[in-house]
Amino acid sequence: MTACAVLGAAGPAARATTDDTRTVTYRGHTFTVPADWPVIDLAEHPTACVRFDRHAVYLGTPGERQDCPARALGRTESLWVQPAAAGTKSAVTENRTARVYRATADQIAVTAPYGGDREAIRRVLDSAGLPIAAARAEKPGAVPAALTVPAVASTHQGRGFDACTAPSQSSMNAWKSASPYGAIGIYIGGVNRACGQARLTAPWVLAQYTNGWRFFPLYVGLQSAASSCGDACAPITDPVPQGREAAEDAVAQASALGLGRGTVIYNDLEQYDRGGTATTQVLRYLEAWTKRLHDLGYRSGAYGSVSSLVADLVANAKKTTLPDVIHFARWNGDSSTDDPALPPALWADHQRIHQYAGNRKETHGGVTINIDRNQLDVGAGPS
Repeated sequence: MTACAVLGAAGPAARATTDDTRTVTYRGHTFTVPADWPVIDLAEHPTACVRFDRHAVYLGTPGERQDCPARALGRTESLWVQPAAAGTKSAVTENRTARVYRATADQIAVTAPYGGDREAIRRVLDSAGLPIAAARAEKPGAVPAALTVPAVASTHQGRGFDACTAPSQSSMNAWKSASPYGAIGIYIGGVNRACGQARLTAPWVLAQYTNGWRFFPLYVGLQSAASSCGDACAPITDPVPQGREAAEDAVAQASALGLGRGTVIYNDLEQYDRGGTATTQVLRYLEAWTKRLHDLGYRSGAYGSVSSLVADLVANAKKTTLPDVIHFARWNGDSSTDDPALPPALWADHQRIHQYAGNRKETHGGVTINIDRNQLDVGAGPS
């Protein structure tokens, strides 16, 4: 193949090495990556969406207005290299539950997710001289109490939206003043979370809470092997330990964002074909998730379609531990939280969110975001 052109005047560049690989240089560090991975310089393409469901190399920090889908699912090998301070020490951590490496070195911070080919991403990191052999288990740092929001941050009665990546502060300010929404769904983690989160931090969460926003945190963990996500998503294979691990990772990610005990965290389980092993595995996985969240002082939520997850939970309501709050998807345009699929006695005490429309571009205050629309009726739960 021919050598790629320089991607930015100050240094990011890609050059051919062999028919199968090429090198990408950014801020003095060179990575060898597969030749067919596109290289996206975010300084030149600030609206590009950083996504981990496709092979790519992203260089830099996204702009204020990323053009992302309302949601993206799945995980594969990719590389995102961002600027960091001069003199930053070399270190590597790995989150095996979420299947992602994070690394730092002089002037750079790296996010390196992987799907089924962990060794491929290890080779990419090793090519840049990052200490992959000494990678430690990721342990999100403690958040100062001043950045922690109260559990009522995950309660709301009214309209909300979810977006694939946390919007910029200017976008959130514009929507606060001009949109009908009062809550935002934030994708806090999970092996099948596909959008990068350049802005989702504890200070961002606190700023939105202070401005009056409320949250419904979503964790995109393992999916049913019969999921509509197909081969793009990592599947449930051993439901009970995997459900517990997902809950523990979700709590780690939530607490790192300042979302403490009492917060509702929603396990996102996409549409799947019900019956047999699929139903059994989903219910066991979700029950393990719920019980472990309760052990850790958090409330359990679950997102799913009325035709798959909700139908299975209702049919097995007397046999399984139900999530505390149900976030059900039926894109019928009706914002009511009542639905024929939900018996009146289940999730009846301010324990429902209805996602009633999806993948809609809306503009408020001059800012356009691709969103899903939701109606929330979520209370504080038992004291």
